[in-house]
Amino acid sequence: MRIRYKKWARPELEASKIYIEEPEKCRGKWKEQFEKKMQPLHLELGCGKGQFMAKLAVENPNINYIAIDLVDAMLGLAKRNIEKAYQEVKIEPKNILITRFDIERIALIMNKQDEIQRIYINFCNPWPRGKHRKKRLTHSIQLEKYKQFLKKEGEIYFKTDDDELFASTLIYLEESNFEIVKSTNNLHCHPIFERNIETEHEKMFSEQGIKIKACIAKLRGETNENRRSNKA
Repeated sequence: MRIRYKKWARPELEASKIYIEEPEKCRGKWKEQFEKKMQPLHLELGCGKGQFMAKLAVENPNINYIAIDLVDAMLGLAKRNIEKAYQEVKIEPKNILITRFDIERIALIMNKQDEIQRIYINFCNPWPRGKHRKKRLTHSIQLEKYKQFLKKEGEIYFKTDDDELFASTLIYLEESNFEIVKSTNNLHCHPIFERNIETEHEKMFSEQGIKIKACIAKLRGETNENRRSNKA
């Protein structure tokens, strides 16, 4: 999603307690950035304006969340939406952090010590042209990076409006040693999540009559990183 430059975004982010300016310094130490360090750690890739993460984190104070996006303006809106959601229930946002980073390079800011239990990928760019498909957040190239910091049997929750992206993602997951636990070609008629928080894109596409595709995938056995460690 393209968004206009917002001159207030960078100053507000830098002044915010929930924003991490240099995520590279947190690599392997993300748990330590939270007040309750022993809680499970979940990650959203491409958080956009943050409505999804705002609702999710408020509803689950027993889980710590990290939300990543690349654009300052988008993260600025996410910050405001998250803070507003917490203000409405009159609690401090102590179980959520946001940061700006290129997800294609995510292995630079996370490793196996971070033990991410779940990754959310909602309505990512489908990159339909063949030569660009490797940029997909669900492509096998990216999945191999996620495996470096996912816990054993860690999960990926994925939603999209794009038929071809969804079909390809199921293949990518299988090829990358993920088990498809649940999947549906019509999420709103055949729910697979205990609680489906509708994103801005999801609402828009649904109103256009486009069916929402979704899946839950679980990492099988050990990650490649663990296998290499065991052989050493």
